[in-house]
Amino acid sequence: MQKRLLVVDDDDEIRELLEFDLQHSGYSVDTACDGMEALNKAVSNHYDLVLLDVMMPKMNGFDVCKNLRKAKPDIPVLLLTAKGTINDKTQGFDCGADDYLVKPFDIQEVLLRVKALLRRNTDNSSSEQNFKQEILKMGDIELFPESLETSILGKKIKLTPTEFEILYCLMQHFNDSVSLAVLLDEVWGYDSDEDVRMVRVHVGGLRQKIEEDTKNPKYLHTVTNVGYKLTPIQQTEEV
Repeated sequence: MQKRLLVVDDDDEIRELLEFDLQHSGYSVDTACDGMEALNKAVSNHYDLVLLDVMMPKMNGFDVCKNLRKAKPDIPVLLLTAKGTINDKTQGFDCGADDYLVKPFDIQEVLLRVKALLRRNTDNSSSEQNFKQEILKMGDIELFPESLETSILGKKIKLTPTEFEILYCLMQHFNDSVSLAVLLDEVWGYDSDEDVRMVRVHVGGLRQKIEEDTKNPKYLHTVTNVGYKLTPIQQTEEV
């Protein structure tokens, strides 16, 4: 079945370029030129993915993403923006974005990210029957796939889809060091040295949610020059 995408950008040239190239790649494409139009279309129609500009009239992309996450938590969102600072990326991921590209971008990179997000979402849907009702528990940590929540010592915490998948991946390798390359491959579906910062931003957001003190984590530990390690049982000493 042909995938349906929503392209949102107030720049006519960028919007039309993305529409042309995505259609040429076999996707069905709708467009919107401001934040309110984007949110209304995204909520009212079915889309497999939304490509969303940040700086737009009527409603910025961060607010669109935040509201869309409430209405349709599972739809992948790829932010496209001229802002590329770590704070901007953190804000975007905090709003629930799954991926982030800074303008000017190469259209082939856009197509790669779109393909990876769609594959990841399809893989999740196909495996959903196997674990949708399953509660994964290890030590102090429980995962609830159906609601995209985790529970730490009985306290439930809402996660973004990407944070959930990172935690799920780490739980599959609990007590082992997981490299950034493995996280990129298992969560995003591709491996690029340029995207390690994206992983770190998402892990930072996850750590803020599950740790009482992010500077002295009890569960999610950084392994220098490697990646991360999850210790699902609360540690009294530094790992």
